[in-house]
Amino acid sequence: MLEFLLRFFGREGTSKKVAKERLRLVLVHDRIGVSPHLLEALKNDLMNVISEYLDIDDKGFEVNLTQENDSVALVANIPIIKVKRNVKISEEKAI
Repeated sequence: MLEFLLRFFGREGTSKKVAKERLRLVLVHDRIGVSPHLLEALKNDLMNVISEYLDIDDKGFEVNLTQENDSVALVANIPIIKVKRNVKISEEKAI
């Protein structure tokens, strides 16, 4: 989780900018009741499902929550290395 937060906030920008972004992230999580543990679990589940169809760069995979006005959005940055062409789709998944 710490690695995720360090990648998310990076080392760029002023400390004021970084602090403001951290506060925004904490406020969004508090308002919608999502713990960092839950967000990390969601990220792992998304990574597992997407990996069935695409080769992705795990290190660049990011999942965040953003809030604008009264709505919350899940935003994912998923670096795709290549598409898996020979994916077998079961009848259950095809429905």
